[in-house]
Amino acid sequence: MSQSIIHTGKVLRQIMIGQLQDVSESQMDIQPEGFHNTIRWNIGHMVYWLDKYSSLSFGSPSAIPAQYETLFNSGTKPSDWTVTPPSKAELLAMLSDQLSSLSDLAPEMLEQRLQAPFEMGPFQFATAGELFNFALIHEALHLGVISSQLKLIK
Repeated sequence: MSQSIIHTGKVLRQIMIGQLQDVSESQMDIQPEGFHNTIRWNIGHMVYWLDKYSSLSFGSPSAIPAQYETLFNSGTKPSDWTVTPPSKAELLAMLSDQLSSLSDLAPEMLEQRLQAPFEMGPFQFATAGELFNFALIHEALHLGVISSQLKLIK
């Protein structure tokens, strides 16, 4: 089962990268009515949180710039940005780097217990696999948001 979770993570990330191929740099910053953020923010948010969840789950050192936290953490939004966000190319490179790092995961890594359970609201995750699986659910939700935004933008 653990190998299936890793495979799902790779497929999900490949779908995300593929979906962004036809998105222009200017489309990345359109915020359709009814949405709190843009495509650029959603991508950066996914990059930020997969990095964070990987650190928590597997002890991986962060591989993203420090400013990603102030740009893409939960509760942030483009209208509050005071620095230039990363370009589409930089975000795609980050997505690709993270996809490559998923190949380094071994199924037994998902069975490891976290140093301390990770709590998010009413939810608690005790193993690397539980938290990584939640990361994939989180990413799929944002992929759905991006798909909806693209339909409105195009």
